[in-house]
Amino acid sequence: MDSPDKSKAQLLEELAASRREIAALRRRFATASQDRERFTGFFSTISEYCYMVSPEGLIIDANRAALEALNYEHDELVGKPLALIYAPESKEEMKSAFATWKRTGIVRDTELVIQTREGKRLTVILNVTAVHDQDGSLLHSISVQHDITERRRREDDQRRMDTVIQQTQRLEGLGVLAGGIAHDFNNILMGIMGHAELALVNLSPLSPAREDLAKIMVASKRAAELCGQMLAYAGKGRIEQQDIFLGDLIEETLHMLETCISKKAILNLNLAKELPGMHGDPSQIRQILMNLVVNASEAIGERSGVITISTGAMESSNEHLPGGHIIVLGEPGTYVYVEVSDTGCGMDKKTVERIFDPFFTTKFTGRGLGLSAIMGIVTAHKGAFRVYSEVGKGTAFKVLFPMIEVAEERHPDGVVGGAWRGAGTVMLVDDEETVRTVSSKQLRQLGLEVLTADDGRQAVEIYRERRADIALVLLDLTMPHMNGEEAYRELRRINPDVRVILASGYSENDIEARFAGKGMAGCLQKPYTLIALRSLLSRLLPAAKPLGVSEGDADHNKAIDSDKE
Repeated sequence: MDSPDKSKAQLLEELAASRREIAALRRRFATASQDRERFTGFFSTISEYCYMVSPEGLIIDANRAALEALNYEHDELVGKPLALIYAPESKEEMKSAFATWKRTGIVRDTELVIQTREGKRLTVILNVTAVHDQDGSLLHSISVQHDITERRRREDDQRRMDTVIQQTQRLEGLGVLAGGIAHDFNNILMGIMGHAELALVNLSPLSPAREDLAKIMVASKRAAELCGQMLAYAGKGRIEQQDIFLGDLIEETLHMLETCISKKAILNLNLAKELPGMHGDPSQIRQILMNLVVNASEAIGERSGVITISTGAMESSNEHLPGGHIIVLGEPGTYVYVEVSDTGCGMDKKTVERIFDPFFTTKFTGRGLGLSAIMGIVTAHKGAFRVYSEVGKGTAFKVLFPMIEVAEERHPDGVVGGAWRGAGTVMLVDDEETVRTVSSKQLRQLGLEVLTADDGRQAVEIYRERRADIALVLLDLTMPHMNGEEAYRELRRINPDVRVILASGYSENDIEARFAGKGMAGCLQKPYTLIALRSLLSRLLPAAKPLGVSEGDADHNKAIDSDKE
């Protein structure tokens, strides 16, 4: 009961104050309700992934964006640990972020990976803020995740593209370097091969030096093939195909093969005698041999084992080739083959079916090294390929190539005899003194007179003064000051009927394609031999008259022959 001392005025004042307080409480409640509604609307509709998380790390609530991204229903996440949605690779980072939030009440810009119900990875940037009551006690946290998966994908794509561009630029640089090295090395080989060949021509058949010179010729030709590969890599040449005898090619490559295998592996040869020939690219066939032998060595590993290289000829048809796995099946016919077998760990059928997939490899066997390249080579040669393998017993790769009939001409000395000798003067144009020296000797060996020029400008000047004396021009394509192509144009301005042979380290096919329709008399690929030079010049220049036969005698003999007819 109110005190009797209070006046009626005081009672009225207290009543008014209570009403004002109630009104203020109602306003605050309405404001809080509006704030909650606004927060709920914001929380529900924001595109970021939002969660309310208890101090114990349990999910209290999750917004629509998070549920849709993770493919969960609301009830499936509420009450579950927040760790449920983080990918295994981000568990430690998540624990560290949670510890930071417990300690400081805030986490900023932490990159983590979450995962959907199906296990799909999403990269997010995490920000966390703690929510406290009026007394400062921790109620919960608001966890906001900004999805940057697409951004990271674009960045990764850009990095990969940048890497590809850098690799391409490096390869282009290497290509330019390879082309330059091949060009210079071809000129050096011209000197080596040319002098060795001339020495063989002039040496007595009984000289003991002939065998050594023949080996120099063989080694030089191998080096010339390597130059061809470098030019092909540089995009400046095309490796030529030719008739091949597998046995000879394997024996020439044997030393290189022996250096590539494990010291515990024994390399055996089982080469068929009188094997027919095939048509192909010697460098690519060597690549097949190298890859298969290296793979065989890898399959043997650190154990002792045997690698066997066999050759032979066989009939192949669709009904043939029983057993094993036919990777490529050629047309029915007669094939020559090379087989590389090992006593290594072997492979099961599932592995064999994948060994030619790009980038496929199995560490325990070492298979996969260059096998996808072999597939392309075999296909290009219209060949066939078989694999026999058994786990624990070893593997045999058999590569088959269509047989061809080859008129087998073996010349151990590297020189083919020839009686043709020419008549007339040839102007030899090359900026390399070594090439001028050896080519001049080759031309004189063939009975020709020789004029030399150091570059295109000098060649044009000499030809302008002595065009009547010059029957043919042997012109290098790559020279300083005025290159072969420019010099060729100037020579044709002086004499549209000038006969020019272009010499270059580029392949003959490429030179012919480049100068098609421009009146070129012929082309030679460096390093060229005396045989190749004689073969080409004999079609372009007249033969020298036999000694003791005058021009009148020659005409008289022609008349007699005509009367006999």
